[in-house]
Amino acid sequence: MSNTLQALSDHWRNRYLLMRHGHSQANQQGVIVSSPERGVENFGLSEVGEQQLARLVADWQWPAPIHVVHSDFLRTTQTAAHVSARFNLLPRVDTRLRERYFGELEGQGDDRYPIIWALDAEDAEHTQHQVEAVSAVANRMRAVIEEWERKASGETIVLVSHGDPLQILLTALANKPLTQHREQSALLPASITQVGA
Repeated sequence: MSNTLQALSDHWRNRYLLMRHGHSQANQQGVIVSSPERGVENFGLSEVGEQQLARLVADWQWPAPIHVVHSDFLRTTQTAAHVSARFNLLPRVDTRLRERYFGELEGQGDDRYPIIWALDAEDAEHTQHQVEAVSAVANRMRAVIEEWERKASGETIVLVSHGDPLQILLTALANKPLTQHREQSALLPASITQVGA
């Protein structure tokens, strides 16, 4: 699954392949796993996710990456391992790419997400139910790209993250109000969206 956006800036130094992790055990079970305490060591890829990644790397349709950077959650770590192995790269962790923390909804059914998304549409700064504010997610995700833009040039970098953070990042990069992040096309498991040079 590929989504290609036009360059969102005239001055990108690098190309970024924004990748959502493959189908996970949390997806399979329909539960929210957003805390490091539960997500770093548990809830990795499902069998479906493993198959998705095997197909994706066998039929790679994007520029070959120089770097693979990922959230430290198990599902993103395992996703990054597939891509890294394909290109003989050493993946590196950046905790700023972590899942958005969903606070009191942690461990509950994923049918609870719309409660938070409705609040997001009203206020990108809200932390109701102890969730991480959309604005905070946008800031940490953008900081990853801004750092790579400072320290590298002409490189292709895979950033492996999670659905909500990537939709929020794409909304921020497009200079749209963060309250509109759910209007961004949903990123399917194991999908890649290319941005930049």
